[in-house]
Amino acid sequence: MRHRTLRAGLPLVAMSLLAAAVPGVATAAGTADVAPARHCAFHADTGRQHCFDTLAEATGSARAAAADTRDGEVVQGTLFDEENYGGDSFTIYGTGLCEKDGWVDYQIDLPDDWKDRVTSVQPWGNCWIWLYPEPDLGGDRDGPFKENTAYVGDLMNDRTQSVGLS
Repeated sequence: MRHRTLRAGLPLVAMSLLAAAVPGVATAAGTADVAPARHCAFHADTGRQHCFDTLAEATGSARAAAADTRDGEVVQGTLFDEENYGGDSFTIYGTGLCEKDGWVDYQIDLPDDWKDRVTSVQPWGNCWIWLYPEPDLGGDRDGPFKENTAYVGDLMNDRTQSVGLS
């Protein structure tokens, strides 16, 4: 009887050891390692988007791509999907600084994979960030976020579908 108990337990022990030794392998409980965060650079004027493994690559690439195509090279804001600027990031860049004239200078409808994910923001390039729960700057807006904001608040957390930069 003891011999059978040992054999029945071997597959479970082997799977547990394998899961602990090999990243990304599911454990016996069915959980798996979380995929690394994605960091995307988005050009506000052209709508081009490229994603990278790190935030530094995304912001550096935004500037390099802008310089290569002469489209612009100003980082205007970064959106994050977790509090305190964690998780995935979405860096917006464009042709210039935002003007303080009472108008939205840049309007972005977030791509589908970024809708309803924004939790913290960092404005750059003299821009203030406005968050909207519907495409085309629709619905009740929140903002302006004039400085780094580690949590956008309950009104717009995980509800943003479009962004205005002014």
